[in-house]
Amino acid sequence: MFPMRKLFKIGIGLGLFLIGISINLMHPVTTPAQGAIEYQRIIIKFRSLTPRFYRDSFISANFGGSEPLRLKDSVVVKVPKGSLETIIKALSKNLTVEFAEEDFKAEKVEIPNDPQFPNQWGLSKINAPGGWDVTHGGNSVDVAVLDTGINYLHPDLSAKLFISVNCTNSACPSQNSTDPDGHGTHVAGIASAATNNSIGVSGVSWDGRLMSVKVLDDSGSGYYSWITNGIIWAADNGAEVINLSLGGSFSSSTLASAVNYAWDRGVVIVAAAGNDGRNRILYPAYYANTIAVGATDTNDNKASFSNYGTGVEVAAPGVSILSTYGSGYANLSGTSMATPFVSGLAALLFAQNPSWTNAQVRSRIESSADPIPGTGTYFRFGRINVCRALGCLTSPLTPTPTPTLTPTPTLIPLTPTPSPSPSPSPTPTSILSPTPIPTPTPTLPWWCKYIPTHRTCQ
Repeated sequence: MFPMRKLFKIGIGLGLFLIGISINLMHPVTTPAQGAIEYQRIIIKFRSLTPRFYRDSFISANFGGSEPLRLKDSVVVKVPKGSLETIIKALSKNLTVEFAEEDFKAEKVEIPNDPQFPNQWGLSKINAPGGWDVTHGGNSVDVAVLDTGINYLHPDLSAKLFISVNCTNSACPSQNSTDPDGHGTHVAGIASAATNNSIGVSGVSWDGRLMSVKVLDDSGSGYYSWITNGIIWAADNGAEVINLSLGGSFSSSTLASAVNYAWDRGVVIVAAAGNDGRNRILYPAYYANTIAVGATDTNDNKASFSNYGTGVEVAAPGVSILSTYGSGYANLSGTSMATPFVSGLAALLFAQNPSWTNAQVRSRIESSADPIPGTGTYFRFGRINVCRALGCLTSPLTPTPTPTLTPTPTLIPLTPTPSPSPSPSPTPTSILSPTPIPTPTPTLPWWCKYIPTHRTCQ
């Protein structure tokens, strides 16, 4: 004889089998069409008491076959793309199925193999690795670095350098710059050093290209006219982003006109706020059509040297930043270093959203910034966050406002303290209305519990 437990399981299994068949007949699952190219995958977990012969016949009849899983009673089936939701809904009505769900995909959480990446604290602070899981950008997006030039021989930059010109001459002739000063090379590496190439450092714009536009001499200074030449040349030659890690103390109609020219042609212009540690902004960062950038340290505090004020839109890491320099690497500090972090993010956004305008890219950079100490005072929007800007978080892009605390009300005791009197009354135990004295229930005959409808028991 079979043990009772086994008989019980067989009976339950047979019942589920019959129910499953009836449900299946009422809610047939469409067999994938012959020749279908694109499929989606569903994981089906059957109830443990479902007979194996039923599972096999059910899968064979409806899906043609399946892949087993190590998870007990579970299989993976393929269905034509577009039918997944309908089929999962039908499976959920089959009582032999414990659950059915899409076989979702996971992606690698990518960290570049550049050996100096662990020393680039700024990339981690702005959550660049999270953003890279969404996009590496694209090699059709150009960041024009208007600076002392870029060393075209640097192993971490040579493959990224799309074009190199010298705009200290209005003709902006092509020139292979070795950048004796090193400033432009350092800035370029932050924005878009070759990433995941097993060499040196990583750049924010993983796949983006670089334009070297020399507007400063080999000692790091240059006329506004040179900068104007460079801005207009970059705008006319397809730059999506212009990086200006430079600044002067005086306003200029010429420089403002160049900035407006580039903005009107869809370019995002990013400029350094300055290193005076004062509540002011250098030019051209001051102009409305640029994103002015301040610098922060490893603790998200304003760098001591960084200029500040509500006219500084965003902040980025700017203290002891490791990047390309000369033919090697070096740590430098300044709002010059903070600025290319923002330029690199702008390039990633243009690559992710090819139809976006410069106004949309700028708005996303600003609205996705993290509110850090000094936001609203030192920097209008906070410190940039690559991951949030590219949409890799489920939290809203706009920062959650800090709630305003209301004063805690003083509690009034329920038992009031009586005023002294010659003959004090007893102190009440509650201000609530007194509980009424219950009316006694009449005694009923013992047999009423058996015949409660008898008139004597009413």
